[in-house]
Amino acid sequence: MAVKAKAAKPPTPLPVSWGAATPRQVQALYRLLAKHIRPESDLHFSTTFELLVAVVLSAQTTDKAVNQATAPLFKRAPGPAEMLALGEEGLIPYLRHIGLYRAKAKHVIGLCRQLIERHGGSVPDNRAELEALPGVGRKTANVVLNIAFGQPTIAVDTHVHRVANRLGICATTKVEDTENVLLARTPPAHRQQAHHYLLLHGRYTCLARQPRCSGCPLARLCPSCESPA
Repeated sequence: MAVKAKAAKPPTPLPVSWGAATPRQVQALYRLLAKHIRPESDLHFSTTFELLVAVVLSAQTTDKAVNQATAPLFKRAPGPAEMLALGEEGLIPYLRHIGLYRAKAKHVIGLCRQLIERHGGSVPDNRAELEALPGVGRKTANVVLNIAFGQPTIAVDTHVHRVANRLGICATTKVEDTENVLLARTPPAHRQQAHHYLLLHGRYTCLARQPRCSGCPLARLCPSCESPA
């Protein structure tokens, strides 16, 4: 008696928040990003404290404007004690040309005070304590944990969210969902630098209004490409 062959199981569907890119395509996308992008922050800093302050100031502001503000500021106040001594009114003249400067001055002075009172003047290396600091949300904490402490976090801003969706890695509308999908889909070998790869690709190539598809090294793999290279 002939034995009937078992029917092959249909492939498990991907979660709806995952984009159309297959795992193999995601691997290929990250390999190309790693080949063409030098994963370094555009912010200027020399210490973990300076990084923290720069990232707090960068909200809704270009890195170029932040660097122009922090160059003289960090010379005057390189640590939390010196910056706290400036006070909000002393800090505002350094920040006047960046967005939301009054609110940011308040946040920076507040976080300096907490660093001194609760952490001995050092920047904590865990999410809970970072996010307890004034002006520090999940994205800022992710950046500091990643760059300063080498943790494989993925900070998601508008560039990262846009690029991840355009490349088909994600199919998300909320930033928090994008972060979760990227953590799940990014190959471990690229997780440490994924934030920089996606951010810098979005900042210089995959622009919001006029993406530079004609010169994009990812064009042949990108489902959103308008003019393949």
